[in-house]
Amino acid sequence: MLNPALRGELIAMRAEDLRVRQELVESGELGGSYVPRMEAVHIKNAERLNEIIDEYGWPDEQTVDEDGAKAAWLIVQHAIGFPELQRNCLHLLRRAADEERIPGWQLAYLEDRIAMHENRPQQYGTQWLDDPVDGRIRPWKLADPERVNELRAEAGLPPMPPIPERGPELSPEQQHAILENQRWWEDWLVSRGW
Repeated sequence: MLNPALRGELIAMRAEDLRVRQELVESGELGGSYVPRMEAVHIKNAERLNEIIDEYGWPDEQTVDEDGAKAAWLIVQHAIGFPELQRNCLHLLRRAADEERIPGWQLAYLEDRIAMHENRPQQYGTQWLDDPVDGRIRPWKLADPERVNELRAEAGLPPMPPIPERGPELSPEQQHAILENQRWWEDWLVSRGW
């Protein structure tokens, strides 16, 4: 049964996340370590989503319509400081996808995000990172590169974009900066329990 108030709340939470992100992009602040202002939004949203799940279960399309369910998915996708919440939601999304209450791509993205944070290969190729050699974005390790597009199709995703060819090497300083940023994120994730 549709819950319009809950739907509106989730959509507002998503809008706040995207608004702050856009402001940080425009100011040039996004792209290194976790910006405290962005982290604060993610924490607030994750804590509220956890309360919502405790009260209503996973906010699926039957409960909060397609846009509300997509908002809930974005919130959990960005709840990177809450590994147990993400893992719990993965189980909830798996059940919801099996029952066709959400699209499979939502499950695929969260599954890949968790795999990356746990330093495991991803299934669907949804998570990409800057390559420190040439600075081009490439997918996190793939579990089965030969089947990735088949798995993506099963999840309702289009084929994986082409992986960029190797470009000219960055300067040692630029390579160092990317590696330092990746190390910062690895340390931060470990500090949060990943």
